[in-house]
Amino acid sequence: MPFLQVKHVSKTFGSVKALSRVSLHVDRGEVLAIAGENGAGKSTLMKIMTGVYQPDRGGEIWIDGVQVEHLTGTAHARELGVCIIYQELSVVDNLTIAENIFLSKEIANAFGFLDRRAMHAQTRQLLDSLDMHLDPDTRVANLSVGQKQMVEIAKAISNHSKIVIMDEPTASLSHHEATVLKETIRKLRSDGIGIIYITHRLEEIFDLADRVTVLRDGACVDTLPVEQLDRARLVRMMVDREQDDLYGGYHCHATQTVALEAKGLTLKHRTAHTAPVRDCSFRVHEGEILGFFGLVGAGRTELMEMIFGLRAYDGSIELGGRPVAIRSPRAAIGGGLGFVTEDRKAGGLVLGMNIRENFSLTHLEAYSTLQFINRLAETVACQKFVQRLGIKTPSVEQTTGNLSGGNQQKVVISKWVARSPKILIVDEPTRGIDIAAKADVHRLLQELAARGMAIIVVSSDLPEVLAICDRVIVVREGAIAAELPRSLATQHTVMEAAAA
Repeated sequence: MPFLQVKHVSKTFGSVKALSRVSLHVDRGEVLAIAGENGAGKSTLMKIMTGVYQPDRGGEIWIDGVQVEHLTGTAHARELGVCIIYQELSVVDNLTIAENIFLSKEIANAFGFLDRRAMHAQTRQLLDSLDMHLDPDTRVANLSVGQKQMVEIAKAISNHSKIVIMDEPTASLSHHEATVLKETIRKLRSDGIGIIYITHRLEEIFDLADRVTVLRDGACVDTLPVEQLDRARLVRMMVDREQDDLYGGYHCHATQTVALEAKGLTLKHRTAHTAPVRDCSFRVHEGEILGFFGLVGAGRTELMEMIFGLRAYDGSIELGGRPVAIRSPRAAIGGGLGFVTEDRKAGGLVLGMNIRENFSLTHLEAYSTLQFINRLAETVACQKFVQRLGIKTPSVEQTTGNLSGGNQQKVVISKWVARSPKILIVDEPTRGIDIAAKADVHRLLQELAARGMAIIVVSSDLPEVLAICDRVIVVREGAIAAELPRSLATQHTVMEAAAA
């Protein structure tokens, strides 16, 4: 009998049907992948399985053969053996690993004081079982993202979880950390723990999953063993289109006119959390899509932040052949630059504001007269971009924090594109978004390049870089390790330069 079952689960928010009679099950010792576009209902289903949302009448949740009439929240689900690890990790940075693992279930000695020795010993045992060789007294703030994820897994195991739900677990991990996590998942499976694995990375599904449940528009398309699927069929199930229809062919629009030239850029003030970027020189031409690839921590983002005035630098920058001093984002914007940040939630959007308000933040002066905002003009312009980018929303007045990740990303991009910058920097433009939304973003970048915009794409998704970029610059340990024309940029040549 499956350990966790949901039967005919539906969920409605106002007039929006988020889920429609979805059923699935997962047993101990198997990996069930859940695939689907942003907005397909994955997050809503996940929250129902952990008691954050209550299903509409008629839906059932069964755990270990017993129907749960009212799952009150994540703590209740955890007590019943179902644990969730969100994409935004919930560890407490200023506590130690042991303190995080035993948070809210601390061990006390006979005198009622914390038994730190016992918590330390049990944490050590947990970490060893995961081949994670860290001191339990290490502060979590000093760990990498991958190590923090492992702490979350150790915490789930400490709760004697039988089912662990993982939401986009590799989205922010380096290649090495992702490999370690995959090995850990295989070990958990062999130890009899069931995994519900939610991801947009199709290669991970074929690498890890036993079965795949596909959601589309809030309904379950099908659940199949992974050996009955290939990539093309899985894409067709997710988006109801053939894989080849999702992507336009490659077209080069690069001209000989240099839009931006960086000479000897070196990071002026380095911290413990920044790469030592040094002596970086490159050009990007009008109409060109220039790719920057490197492993996590290579210094790609720091380099882009210097160009956009977010970090102090030595060296020089020329825009259109003229030397400029970019010491602030205001100066960068004034020079014709736009910057789609890597972290859309922290730096790209004001989540409490609606789509229209976020959209106009970069060019509010276009809708202002005598300090009054023309809301009609602002709304009309925003609606055009909502339609153009295929942003799924009932209204431009929708709060941005309520959108799916893919639609949030499109809002970030739209607010910069609407400003019509001469040079657009996009850092991890498709991280955490589904395959159809990726295709929309890629098509938009090609369209902008065709209009003469110079585009810099920073991405840790190598297939993405190879698919859309005219040239590829490889960054390693803060320096430019290679510059490859499209004809020479392959998986092998790029990774060889990045990891040498």
